[in-house]
Amino acid sequence: MAEAALYDTFARAPLRFDRGEGVWLVTEGGERYLDFGAGVAVTSCGHSNPHLVNALKSQADKVWHLSNLYEIPEQERLARRLVDATFADKVFFTNSGAEALETAIKTARRYHFSKGHPEKFHIITFEGAFHGRTIATIAAGGQEKYMEGFGPKAPGFDQVPFGDLDALNAAINDNTGALLIEPIQGEGGVRVVDKEFLRELRRICDDRGLLLILDEVQSGVGRTGRFFAHELTGITPDIMAVAKGIGGGFPFGACLATAEAASGMKPGIHGTTYGGNPLGMACGNAVLDVVLADGFLENVRDVALVFRQGLASLKDRFPDVIEDIRGEGLMLGIKARVPAGDLVVAMRDEKMLSVPAGDNVVRLLPPLTITAEEAREGLARIERAAEKLTEAELKKTA
Repeated sequence: MAEAALYDTFARAPLRFDRGEGVWLVTEGGERYLDFGAGVAVTSCGHSNPHLVNALKSQADKVWHLSNLYEIPEQERLARRLVDATFADKVFFTNSGAEALETAIKTARRYHFSKGHPEKFHIITFEGAFHGRTIATIAAGGQEKYMEGFGPKAPGFDQVPFGDLDALNAAINDNTGALLIEPIQGEGGVRVVDKEFLRELRRICDDRGLLLILDEVQSGVGRTGRFFAHELTGITPDIMAVAKGIGGGFPFGACLATAEAASGMKPGIHGTTYGGNPLGMACGNAVLDVVLADGFLENVRDVALVFRQGLASLKDRFPDVIEDIRGEGLMLGIKARVPAGDLVVAMRDEKMLSVPAGDNVVRLLPPLTITAEEAREGLARIERAAEKLTEAELKKTA
């Protein structure tokens, strides 16, 4: 009856989890699952992380909501910490990644408007992108399956093929104001954008007076072993959208920008009721305590190396199941030869959770607090799943 009362928009797995412990989820019946989905890269510090739990409980005893009519000290503290650790000068807090992208889009459009160029509201995006589920962000993502049935596509978004510089240069015109890209496409299949391509985007924006917007909703906050994925390229954006891992499970996002890029965002231009609320800010500050602690990101890189090497071995041993391994850090994808959904189910049968993606890919996005031993346990479960799928394929051809 409860299921019937919900919108029919999710194809949920028949699992009910009662509690979580680090990289594990426990069902109502007591079964333990190794969680390599992390709520789609959200539970960055693991389930029931004591530091995050204490921060949330402490704030809950004080005040939950104030609105941005008043100063919120924890919001100011988190913004300052993000500014100090990144390229940004300004931060706007939101409730989600989609809202962070909406803020980024509005910031870019308002920048050019304030400079006397209201015509420069077009933003170029790249095929395979996913930027959210609002009317504007599905238009930015450009995927028909997400836009079908929701009326005309929101204007101002022009899309070019992934990695095609010639097509990009041909698409830029007098109406172009910004480029928007994910350093690693998550929903699109854990496709890593070539580092030199990103550097070229930065050069194009500098040469042609455009703003570079990065969507690091999934790839940010330590996911790649760096605080943000673009650090691997040596470039910085003008505007960046952040969410998922920054709350460690509490829902909030942020739009970061340089002072120049944010110069058009004046009082009354943009707002939010819940964004930057004290509960979210307490969780965000607790996440940064963990992720920015000495040695944490280095450990992410070390564990990721162990896991990546193990996946490469599995690829060699099960070529009929695994075609390729993709990604950076602990944002990894298995490009499958069998249907990706079959691999997700086979792993789930081994009490291991993962996330499907486009291009027939299975995403592996464990909490960043995972140990090398837990990574090896994950590899063992993937191995058992691959063995069973290989046996099934052999039976089909026998």
